[in-house]
Amino acid sequence: MILIADDHVLVSETIAAYLEQSGLQNIVTVQSLDEALAKAAASESLELVLLDWRMPGMEGLQGLSRMKDVVTDAPVAMMSGMASPEIAQEAISMGAAGFVPKTLGAKSLVSTIRLIMSGETYVPFEFMKDAGREAIPNLTRREAEVLRCVCAGKPNKQIARELELKEVTVKLHVKTMCRKLGAANRTQAAMIARDRQLV
Repeated sequence: MILIADDHVLVSETIAAYLEQSGLQNIVTVQSLDEALAKAAASESLELVLLDWRMPGMEGLQGLSRMKDVVTDAPVAMMSGMASPEIAQEAISMGAAGFVPKTLGAKSLVSTIRLIMSGETYVPFEFMKDAGREAIPNLTRREAEVLRCVCAGKPNKQIARELELKEVTVKLHVKTMCRKLGAANRTQAAMIARDRQLV
């Protein structure tokens, strides 16, 4: 069972529809933390819990702690349309399996939820950047900076000038960045980055 807890019914039903269209099944939606806790406690096949950060009963991240006490074998992730990078980082440090922005497109949202269900932790690129950490788990900070420039359509010469690097160094970063993203070229790397909401 995938449990989606959000007091905005339209949001939870839309997410549920996206997941069902992608082939995921047994999706349950509730509108408060108390309902979510009851459903989670009664389920014997819980695969994921998605909690809205601002929902009745949550009281900030206290709701995350309460859910983590009930759910021990499934990932618990937070959702929000307005939380700060600091809140996201605090949620992760408290054991959240991810922090999912409600602004994600359908394809990216489904990919993110599948990623979390596979055991990975997800934090949006911008949140990681703003928190002063490496922006993408397997990219160095410099590679992430080059990626942003590539997504902006800037040529290597301009990137080198802006980042105060040699052009040959930029080319090396682009090559490594493409390999890590599984992209055949810089154009595909930019497409992947946009699709995954990395920039």
